[in-house]
Amino acid sequence: MRRVIATVLLAGAWTLPALAALAPGVAAPDFTAQASLAGKEFKFALKDALKKGPVVVYFYPSAFTGGCNLQAHTFAENMDKFKAAGASVIGVSEDSITRLNAFSADPQYCAGKLPVASDADGKIAKSFDIKVFDARPGMKDSRGVDIDHGFAERTTFVVTQDGKVAATIGGMQMSPTDNVAKSLETVQQLAGGKAKAGG
Repeated sequence: MRRVIATVLLAGAWTLPALAALAPGVAAPDFTAQASLAGKEFKFALKDALKKGPVVVYFYPSAFTGGCNLQAHTFAENMDKFKAAGASVIGVSEDSITRLNAFSADPQYCAGKLPVASDADGKIAKSFDIKVFDARPGMKDSRGVDIDHGFAERTTFVVTQDGKVAATIGGMQMSPTDNVAKSLETVQQLAGGKAKAGG
């Protein structure tokens, strides 16, 4: 029962309004991080990803917790749509790369389609001006494994190729699935605008 309560709390407690997060129109901080896709580690660099198109940078509290599991699953299910709009997606959390190797490969969540990056010290999250919370003793993930890291507020940024924030998506009233839907809607709008501008 204790584990269920902890997981439910974690699923909802870090969906507070992104009041201090970077606003649309400002430059997104460049960052590099150790990341994982389908259980294989690689180095993610935002500046390199932006060369190919807009990037959805989404911060989430922890791998293997209710809301984060749902959000990762929804992103993974929609990756083809993001790619069709010319965009890529990177999830960022304070999970260790070891935890993310398992999460990125798990068929129920990232399913080998969604890359996730480790921000173990919370520096990347803080550079985007989002809240970071300390680890809570005794909290376990949906597998029953201890969570020994801090948590970033659930907030998503859509970054355009010129490095500017096009949208900041978050808030207490927004579910993890709505977060993904809004992110997809934003990149599709960007793609539509680019197509119109080109002819």
